[in-house]
Amino acid sequence: MSFTSSASPWDVNRLPRADDSVFLVTGGNAGIGYFVAEQLSATGATVILGSRDPAKAEVAMASIRSRVPGTRVRAVGMDLADLSSLRTAVESLDVEHLDAVVHNAGVALDAPPRRETVDGHELMFGTNHLGHFALTHWLMPLLSAAAAARIVTMGSFAAKSERLDIDDLRSRRDYRPKRTYGHSKLAQMYFGLELDRRLRAVDSKVASVVVHPGGALDSLTPSRPPVHTRTAVARLRGAPAALLVQGKHAGAWPAVRAVLDPTVRGGQMWGPRVLSLRGKPRPERAWNHLTDTSVAARLWDASSDLTGVALGTIPGQPQAR
Repeated sequence: MSFTSSASPWDVNRLPRADDSVFLVTGGNAGIGYFVAEQLSATGATVILGSRDPAKAEVAMASIRSRVPGTRVRAVGMDLADLSSLRTAVESLDVEHLDAVVHNAGVALDAPPRRETVDGHELMFGTNHLGHFALTHWLMPLLSAAAAARIVTMGSFAAKSERLDIDDLRSRRDYRPKRTYGHSKLAQMYFGLELDRRLRAVDSKVASVVVHPGGALDSLTPSRPPVHTRTAVARLRGAPAALLVQGKHAGAWPAVRAVLDPTVRGGQMWGPRVLSLRGKPRPERAWNHLTDTSVAARLWDASSDLTGVALGTIPGQPQAR
């Protein structure tokens, strides 16, 4: 990764240049992922939006181009709910190296019924965790080809109160949408931390960092029509919440810093400064349950079995199981 840096404090509004870098943001067409992509585009890097919806990706790119003149942003089709499609998606990136990937895309369901991916996995766990697990497998050669690549996994504060049931990862016995979503994000965070341990064990140049956005609400998010439009009524209704939480533009800050800041280290977790809910990004101690390496190892093995990929082949060329 090539960027300029200084000893001055990190400024979310004055990001370092990254002109020679290539970044991939999954789910970069909406929500927090859109703002991660918009902010990274302002550094001069090539930013690739991984999106399952070409029309939404085009809208997002048009919005970024209108705000960041001369930006180098493009999109590739990427459906994390279809594991068999990910190798082709990675090949379509058409780059020689990748300096960072932000594992941001996700599905959040609010009500039953339970839904499944094309591979037969519960939709949220299958997309949010298993999709990114398999994607990392196929991206590893491109990441290893960079000077010092970063894998940034977007967790969620919703995972803090959850615990994984390794014997029911696909929620066949116990499906409650909000809890299942929390489990899927917790699995992502376990994965991001375990991944870094395994990367360090083989002296890889790639680092894995876990981030979370704190509390990020649409009502506090600045408009980016037609990607996101905040009405005057929504702005007024959301104003009291700004004391505790923030908009999705600010929810993007920990991920953006994890990509760009040379002081960020693999194995760290970053979130908002104020009560882990709002404010500028800072490193924070991993939640107690995330430090259980036995759970992380069991999840890794289960994820490998469920996806059919041997991510243990770090940092060599990926091989299907």
